[in-house]
Amino acid sequence: MQSRRAGNALAAFSFVLWGFLPLYYQFLPQADTNELLAFRILFSVPFMLIVMRVLRRSLPSLAILLSDKRSLIMSGVAGLVSCISWYAFTWALTHGQVLAASLGFFINPLFAITLGVLFLGERLSKAQQIAVILAIVGIAYQVWHYGELPWLALIMGSFFALYGLCKKFIRYDALTSVTLEAAILAPFAFGYLLWQSIHTNSVALSSDTQTLLLYIGSAPVTLGPLIFFALAINRTSLTMVGLMQYIEPSMHFFLAVFLFGEVFDQVKAISFSFIWFGLLLCTLEALPNILGRKSRDAQQSSI
Repeated sequence: MQSRRAGNALAAFSFVLWGFLPLYYQFLPQADTNELLAFRILFSVPFMLIVMRVLRRSLPSLAILLSDKRSLIMSGVAGLVSCISWYAFTWALTHGQVLAASLGFFINPLFAITLGVLFLGERLSKAQQIAVILAIVGIAYQVWHYGELPWLALIMGSFFALYGLCKKFIRYDALTSVTLEAAILAPFAFGYLLWQSIHTNSVALSSDTQTLLLYIGSAPVTLGPLIFFALAINRTSLTMVGLMQYIEPSMHFFLAVFLFGEVFDQVKAISFSFIWFGLLLCTLEALPNILGRKSRDAQQSSI
C-alpha cells in the first residue's frame, strides 16, 4: 500500500515537472531547435550516468547488451522517434505555440490506444471508441475552419505514442533504456555540433554563458521528470499513470492561455471540447477499476 502511494506521488510529481517545462523554454525564444536537440542528446549521457551512480545502478556490460540485439536496436529506434516528438515539442515551446503542445499531449493517449489495437492486439472499449471518434471530429473541426492540420500537435502526439510502443519491445530496465537511447545518438549530435561550429555560427557557443547553460540544461530538465516517471511505473498501476498524465497538458493549457496570452478562440474551444469529452468518458470508465483495486489493497493490508 505504501509502495503504491509512493508510486502515485512520484508519477504525479513527474507530470507536474513536465507541466512546468514551458516556463523554462520562455528563456530561449526563437531558439535554434536543431542545436537545442543536439545539446539535449549529448548532455543526456553524462546526466543519466550521474543519476545511475546516485541511485547505485550501473549499466549492464557490453556483452549483456549485445546479447539482446532486438532491445539494443529498438533503443536506437526509440531514441530517434523520441527526437521527432521532442523536436516538435521544443519548437512549439520556443515559438509561442504552447497550446499546440497542450493539444498534442491531450491526444497522445488516443494515438497510444490506436497503436495498441494495430500492433498489440488490444481491443477498444466503448468509451475508447467514442473518444477516438470525438478526437477525429475535434481535429477535423480545426481543419475545416483553419484550412490546415494542427501538424505540431499531431506530430507530438503520434510520435510520443510510437515511442511508448517501441518501449514495449525493449527488455532493458527503464534507466538503462533511456541512457542507451541518448548514447546511441550522441555521436551524431556531437558531429552536428562540431560541423555547426566550424561551418556556421553556433548560436549557443557564440552567445553568453547564460544561453549556453540553458541549452545544456535542456537535458536535465527534460530527463528529470522521466526519471521520476521510471521510478513510479513499477510502484503504481498503468491505469493510474494514464489518468495522471493529463496533469501535464492541463498545465500547458493554463500557462498558454493565462500566462503567455495565446489566443484560445471559439474554434479551438470547440475542438478541445470534443477531445476533453472523449478523455472524460475514458476516465469515468477507468475509475471503477481503480477504486476497486484500492479497496482490495486496503482489505489485504488490514488482514
